[in-house]
Amino acid sequence: MPGEVSFDVVSEFDRQELVNALDQVRREVAARFDFRNAPVQLELGRDEILLRTSDEYRAKAVRDLLESKAVRRGLSLKIFDWGTIEPAGKETVRQRIGLRRGLDEELAKRIAKLIRDEFPKVRSQIQGDAVRVSGKSKDELQKVIARLRQAADEYPVPLQFENYR
Repeated sequence: MPGEVSFDVVSEFDRQELVNALDQVRREVAARFDFRNAPVQLELGRDEILLRTSDEYRAKAVRDLLESKAVRRGLSLKIFDWGTIEPAGKETVRQRIGLRRGLDEELAKRIAKLIRDEFPKVRSQIQGDAVRVSGKSKDELQKVIARLRQAADEYPVPLQFENYR
């Protein structure tokens, strides 16, 4: 048996699934009667989505559509950081939707502290936007994963566990 086993706690999402969800939203908007003759643009940037439409009602309807399509495609709603709806000129409104990826420094410290306090046989180390958890026992690491899944509602981002070896 090897001396050390480890895994990484990260917060990522599948970008291709997000692209697919946005495509589904665009198709449904094009087919719906309440969006007839109303401009709806969804532009995917590197770390945000820009929504432009004719009024606040339609912006909220697109939000509902996007959330339902994202959940159906296995994306967590925690990845979306919904900005305010603001006027954009020519009788349109704009909304910036931030995409959360990675663990920020404060959250990584909270996760590392939880692991340190509850699991003395396991080490946690912050590595950029991830937390590496290592120890000698696979059973201890499984308990850490179970505890982090149990506390998942407390965190503003979805957690995944990668590189388990």
